[in-house]
Amino acid sequence: MSKNTKIVCEAAVMTALALALSYVKIPIGLAFGGFGGSIDFVMIPILVLAIRRGFGWGVACGLVFGTLKFFFAGGVAINWQSMLLDYSLAYAAVGFAGLLKKAPVAGAVLGCVCRFIIHYISGVTIYAMWMPEEFMDMTMTSPAVYSLLYNGTYMVPNSIIAIIVIIILSRVNKGSILKPAD
Repeated sequence: MSKNTKIVCEAAVMTALALALSYVKIPIGLAFGGFGGSIDFVMIPILVLAIRRGFGWGVACGLVFGTLKFFFAGGVAINWQSMLLDYSLAYAAVGFAGLLKKAPVAGAVLGCVCRFIIHYISGVTIYAMWMPEEFMDMTMTSPAVYSLLYNGTYMVPNSIIAIIVIIILSRVNKGSILKPAD
């Protein structure tokens, strides 16, 4: 089997694993006034692939996963732009972890921050018109503040979980799972 075939198979497995993990989630939106958001583990396979195989493969895996997640795992969007930003591009951004594949933990942080930035942009631009008057017992007057708070409610816990898992994987067997096996 050629190296490219192995990488394509690995990317397909990680995409499928992320999609399966998207069904295991802890909804937290009700705690914040009935809005969306959940804690899940979907970034972990994308981060692992990006760290093992690099930026391009990580971005491709995230893009495919994000698009599949929208269609098969209960994606919600108000228009095609929100679907593109909140699913396809947000998860593709996790692949930026591959830019720092020699520093897996820093790569995981970068991937998580990049995903947050995409969601933040979506909140400031697309979802600004749906900003509630009150959120987390605070009066909302700025879409920028609202997007920061709203996206932080689920991105901070998701990022912490993903980064902790990458820390653990980078220490188990000297990080062998995060290194390509070819």
